[in-house]
Amino acid sequence: MTHPVPAADLDRVTGFAIPERHVRGRVARLGPVLNEILSAHAYPAPIEKLLAEALTLTALLGSTLKDAEGQMTLQAQTQRGIVSLMVCDYKNGELRGYVQFDATRLSRLGKNPSLSALFNGGYLAVTFDQALTNERYQGIVPLEGASIAEAAQSYFLQSEQIPTLVRLGVRKDKATGKVIAGGLFLQHLPEGEVGRERLHVRLDHPEWQHVEALGGTMGADELADPAIPLEGLVWRLFNEESEVRMLAGHDLSRGCRCGADYIQQVLAKFPEEERAAMADEGGVIKVDCAFCSKQFPVALADFVPPSL
Repeated sequence: MTHPVPAADLDRVTGFAIPERHVRGRVARLGPVLNEILSAHAYPAPIEKLLAEALTLTALLGSTLKDAEGQMTLQAQTQRGIVSLMVCDYKNGELRGYVQFDATRLSRLGKNPSLSALFNGGYLAVTFDQALTNERYQGIVPLEGASIAEAAQSYFLQSEQIPTLVRLGVRKDKATGKVIAGGLFLQHLPEGEVGRERLHVRLDHPEWQHVEALGGTMGADELADPAIPLEGLVWRLFNEESEVRMLAGHDLSRGCRCGADYIQQVLAKFPEEERAAMADEGGVIKVDCAFCSKQFPVALADFVPPSL
């Protein structure tokens, strides 16, 4: 049974598997959700592109979580870079992200600065939080490569020793100013899945090299073309394989979890004297959400001391 695919395939991620090649993959494309996140801050073009790529990567990796209430966080941080912090996360199909950067130093660079020019070293951290089991897994590697896609590949090779291919594409409509981003994530099944051995113990592995070579032909324009269904991207790459299993897809949405009630719950965890120090002369604590750029004023009078 086939399922209808919208004419403009946006804000969706879906998975697939190639059993004979022992490979699994994901494809994603972001549109309105991406632009809603970007609109919270007036990012210059290089930062806008960086965050668009990072959010697409977050959708690809986060959608691998089996726990619907689990959360995946992607964080890149430096002390000397123009970009000091980039954070994106995924939870049950919801995405959010933001970037802290030095606008003055950025203005001295060209139109297409490299990843190293933006971060000047630092590290990439990927964290998976499993809500059902309260387990957390985090891998941290040096932030290396010419792009965030290359940095992600280095992460999986160094942290998990799993050969991985990541392709990301971003395009901006000059007439509307809207941004579309797409991504492809390919990975060899790691040790423990159907008895596969880790590839680093071998000098070569033809079945992975074959898939990697095909995946490397996927262009950025194709990934960011909303007229090509995600399933169509998979077909273009692997239509000669004997079997490609398409997996269930997920719709994506903007998911900033800030709000007056949530902010008050967080502030309630602080001692009364610390809340008083946070407040202004009018007895109001003003909390800014870096993700959505909204401000939430909370009055000290709203905190009612517990009854004895």
